[in-house]
Amino acid sequence: MKGREFLETVRKRIDKAADYLDFGSDSVNLLKTPRRTVVVSIPIRMDNGRIEAFTGYKVQHNMSRGPYKGGIRYHPDVTMDGMKALAALMTFKCAVADVPYGGGKGGVTCDPKKLSRNELERITRRYTSMIFEELGPNKDVPAPDVYTDDQTMAWLMDTYSQFKGYQVPEVATGKPIEVGGSEGRTESTGLGVAICTREAARHKNMNIEKLDVVIQGFGKVGKSVARELRKKGCNIIAVSDSKSGIYNPDGFDIDELIDYKVKNDQLTGFQGAEEITNEELLRMECDVLIPAAIENQINSKNADEIRAKIISEGANGPTTAEAYKILSEKGILVVPDILANSGGVIVSYQEWVQNRHREHWESNRIYKNLEERMVKSFNSVFETHEELEVDLPTAALIQAVDKVLTAHNLEGLFP
Repeated sequence: MKGREFLETVRKRIDKAADYLDFGSDSVNLLKTPRRTVVVSIPIRMDNGRIEAFTGYKVQHNMSRGPYKGGIRYHPDVTMDGMKALAALMTFKCAVADVPYGGGKGGVTCDPKKLSRNELERITRRYTSMIFEELGPNKDVPAPDVYTDDQTMAWLMDTYSQFKGYQVPEVATGKPIEVGGSEGRTESTGLGVAICTREAARHKNMNIEKLDVVIQGFGKVGKSVARELRKKGCNIIAVSDSKSGIYNPDGFDIDELIDYKVKNDQLTGFQGAEEITNEELLRMECDVLIPAAIENQINSKNADEIRAKIISEGANGPTTAEAYKILSEKGILVVPDILANSGGVIVSYQEWVQNRHREHWESNRIYKNLEERMVKSFNSVFETHEELEVDLPTAALIQAVDKVLTAHNLEGLFP
């Protein structure tokens, strides 16, 4: 989806949720525009000696419930409008998960696959220095996103700390454990998606141990949710990455598949698999479809062809507003992004708290807290879904908008 279309989709979702609440249009409109946007030029010296300038963005959407929180993305399609949309979704995701953050997002327009490790480090450190004034443990706390990882956050944290003159691990989350990262952070988003999938299956009286699952996107989230659902007894029959998809009606050995993907940087050629396109994967008959790639994958053009019983959104914004309506009319239960993939921000919050107290918690404590928060959020959204007779995406956003605007109105306007 182009950035402008993505932003308009998010704004439509806000309007739909607001129809069920008593806030005036002036208050609702505040959620359609971010509080602050920053565009920076990031000149770096490439490995060949040439200087190349990249464009970086930082969007801070809303801070009524706490510091801005959101990932930093490195991708050729990064745009300001796309960052605005994702920052808004982060505000709502934090509200649904009931963690004390607002929403933010950052990104650099580049192709990480064509950059060396040294070039990525230079981009990260220069970008961090350019947005330094916007960052801080009580102001804006970034995390990894598409094509960024724990190493990216280590570079960001170190750069920020060099400016401050002392180490500030709580300025970012998703870091390596050795420099203040949390147990469970790497797999937390996928684990949260798996928990929501289990809860959705329970509400539809489906046995989690016998579900056929299709996963679009086999990056950080796709891999972890595949592993977690396989542990629960699900049969992962199809997966895809940005290049192609593969299918096996008998299901995949997920550990072998992950190893193959890591070694070959592709899924094509995996033994015993039939190659399929991403479009064929989305239309495949299955119990659960997990879009864990990028935005706008399920839209008005293909929504009527979706044959899953449950959709659990691992990506941010994978479904358009028009597609949500079609899916609801087809009786497909959609667990929306701001609920399904909130596991990442829940464990990010725990990492932030650990850093502020200079503590390191055991994994059992992390997983227990994640399980409790995800189930509580799911049940709360499901109650709203039943009470107001709306789909889950609308129910989740009703709750989020209510929490954010209630906080905003209590704080009032300054000056």
